[in-house]
Amino acid sequence: MSPRPRIAIVIPVFNEEPVLPELFRRLDAMVATRPGEDWVTVFINDGSRDRSGALLAARAGAAAGTRVLELSRNFGHQGALAAGLAHAADSDAVVTMDADLQDAPELIPQLVDAWRGGAEVVLAVRRSRQETGVRRLGFDAFHACFAWLTDFPIETNTGTFGLLDRAAVQAFNALPEKHRFFPGLRAWLGFRHAEILYDRQERAAGQPAQTFRGLVRYALDGLFSFSHLPLRLLTGAGICIAFLGFAVGLFFIVRRLLNVEVAPTGFTTVATLVLFLGGVQLIGIGVLGEYLGRVYDEVKRRPNYIVRRKTGID
Repeated sequence: MSPRPRIAIVIPVFNEEPVLPELFRRLDAMVATRPGEDWVTVFINDGSRDRSGALLAARAGAAAGTRVLELSRNFGHQGALAAGLAHAADSDAVVTMDADLQDAPELIPQLVDAWRGGAEVVLAVRRSRQETGVRRLGFDAFHACFAWLTDFPIETNTGTFGLLDRAAVQAFNALPEKHRFFPGLRAWLGFRHAEILYDRQERAAGQPAQTFRGLVRYALDGLFSFSHLPLRLLTGAGICIAFLGFAVGLFFIVRRLLNVEVAPTGFTTVATLVLFLGGVQLIGIGVLGEYLGRVYDEVKRRPNYIVRRKTGID
């Protein structure tokens, strides 16, 4: 590590016009308290439809060390994050965070101090969060189930906020996946890691950019990228149903051989069995389709993002 390490902050931005002025102010205040490091900020304009692009362009012209990537359209949070990490690989360490200020810039020095203490990956673990209603229930249910469902141990209650050493960034940039679940890939990389605890805040302004549908898709990407358990559950269900069918068939065969009168089966029983087996089969086809669709996307080898314009980058 050099005496004045270069640290990059990668921030995807999508329709964050109300938040950006406060974000700039708090980043500047944080950097002013750390004269021992060289700071670079990489903003990724992920197809914003408001004035976020204009605010980022003005920031690039006024603040030294500011890089702006403008993507050709909205590629999603994971694509924008991949673009930022690819254009921050020349730094000694990279901090990743969202632009909505739910993850406070004032916590970045703690991440950097843990890295300078020897950690190669620093995780910001959420001690609490401010979301309420259905969104909060969804987050809690996902984190409660994810650790049990996944084949690979992944720290729960973590998200984008954290720090990666240069070696970890280079390893992450070498991953070719299209359907990315950042916390899972970060854990899969390995490296020496440390944790800091923090309380996640409410958005500073505006509305969440990620819709409920987008969050569900992101959760499914995490599940199907790091777990074979759905396939194993289907196999287990198939074995149990086949065994049950064999047992019922054997029961009626034995009764027939013993000349025991068999009561005729009613319509309700037959309909229930047919609907149950049909439902299990459709669920199985759906799970297989989720895996197959992701394989299809990976085979196409399309890039995760396309950059239209770069500012502050050679």
